[in-house]
Amino acid sequence: MSFGDPNNPYGQQPQQPPQGGNPYGQQQGQPGYGYPQQGQQAPQGVPPQGYGYPQQAPQGYGYPQAPLGFAGGMPPYAGWIQRVGATIIDGLIIGVPYGLLAGIGGAVGKGVGVFLALLGFVALIGLMLWLLYQEGTTGQTPGKKAVGIKLLRESDGQPIGFGMAFVRRLAHFLDSIACYLGWLWPLWDTKKQTFADKVCSTVVVKSA
Repeated sequence: MSFGDPNNPYGQQPQQPPQGGNPYGQQQGQPGYGYPQQGQQAPQGVPPQGYGYPQQAPQGYGYPQAPLGFAGGMPPYAGWIQRVGATIIDGLIIGVPYGLLAGIGGAVGKGVGVFLALLGFVALIGLMLWLLYQEGTTGQTPGKKAVGIKLLRESDGQPIGFGMAFVRRLAHFLDSIACYLGWLWPLWDTKKQTFADKVCSTVVVKSA
């Protein structure tokens, strides 16, 4: 009675390694774990992924965007003559109503005259605040719009807001204190700025 091979008492058949000398049983062409395939090309427009390849940074992340107002480049600075013209127009808008009411009030005298003079003063203050609001929110007063210039924040090209427009108006004191030199400074300054513009970081440019 034979019990088979004495070296294999349980009768199990020895497993044969696959042909081709691949002892791990992997088929040809299958990728291994954790290793990129050689010679495989990524689809067009898609960067290769995997080990050894740098990942492409997401678009729009980590890169500063161009300022909104100056996306196409800094507009040309407004000339001194244009700025003077805008100031004259705005001065007429403020001064004419006040002058008329104050003049008529002075001629009439007594109660009606005082009322007209007071009304002229109220109109003066109201028109000044309205001009500052227009300048701060849109960058243009009627005078600036007429001559084609605009007041903007230097850092991003946006309107400076009513508050900064009011501060800039007060800062014009610096333009007048040194024999009005600050008002003439745009004639030779590279950015055509007055002293008030430099303090408030504003520029006056030609509008599109």
